[in-house]
Amino acid sequence: MDLTQARETKAQLSGFARDLAERHGVPASPYAVGDDATPADVVRAPTLSLGLAPQGDGGFGIAVRYRLGVPTARSFVRKLAAEAGDAVDVRRTGRIRTLGAQVRPPVATARALGETDRVRPLRPGVSIAHVDVTAGTLGAFVVKADDAARYVLSNFHVLAGSPSAQVGDVVVQPGPADGGRAPQDRVGTLAQVVPLTPGEPATVDAALAVLDDGVEIDPTYPVGTVTTTAVAVGGEAVAKIGRTTAHTQGRVTAIEMDDVVVGYGDELGALSFDNQIEVEGTGGAFSRGGDSGSLVYREDGVALGLLFAGSETGGADGTGLTYCNPVDAVLEALGVTLVPR
Repeated sequence: MDLTQARETKAQLSGFARDLAERHGVPASPYAVGDDATPADVVRAPTLSLGLAPQGDGGFGIAVRYRLGVPTARSFVRKLAAEAGDAVDVRRTGRIRTLGAQVRPPVATARALGETDRVRPLRPGVSIAHVDVTAGTLGAFVVKADDAARYVLSNFHVLAGSPSAQVGDVVVQPGPADGGRAPQDRVGTLAQVVPLTPGEPATVDAALAVLDDGVEIDPTYPVGTVTTTAVAVGGEAVAKIGRTTAHTQGRVTAIEMDDVVVGYGDELGALSFDNQIEVEGTGGAFSRGGDSGSLVYREDGVALGLLFAGSETGGADGTGLTYCNPVDAVLEALGVTLVPR
């Protein structure tokens, strides 16, 4: 199928899945489980994530992802795959979670391959976080029009961490899980977030920290200054530099993924994301906890996405799959560009 046909087929299958759900009396979407639903209810709902999977001939098939192997989900997948025909890529992902560092030091730091130390000048790939968060990754340096300030780009759950976080909160490098403390490791303050709201679909998990005066940066690491973006078309060879797994390579295995349900913990519960990019590692895991906020780029240094979540399974050798927000959607939501000063 070409791109237009694949999109039409995906829309038809989404309707087919909703009809199946209605006939079985189960939720047709991640948030159709009732006002009194718990985060566990949302995660267990047998809803499917659908996207477009690149094919070897340059065309597209349908990416079908399901989280848990409950009987209803397996039944839905079989019927959906039969409806889609041969051009279907079905994978069980297990639960998908944000990729902030999951544990406190010294374990979190000892397991990391990337930059968990105090690094000056700042550069992409180093540990960073809100002073009350564990640790994530500094993705890129960005600027705003008519604004002389310099900003750090990462995820909401890295630079804010909670709906209660306030503009002006301290951001430290390295993140607290790696020993970062205020005021000695302060590099800036929380400047802007794209809000995440329980019960509402999202597109990006993104935030900015404004750097303090005098904090030096090196935007050229590791592939030169990244100033260009592109829309992922599927099949691209990509890479990222992250706090936990350092420099890794992967391939875009699906685009335009909808209803990707991601666990955010007690405060936000499980959130559903639309229009996401999926990446599978080549030669090992593409990401682990602590890599959230990494910029994902093509081999030629063109940015495609902002890494924010990963699955338990579904990737080669059981290493899981990685999910990224389209980078243009991130930059537009924050009103910034990737041109550093």
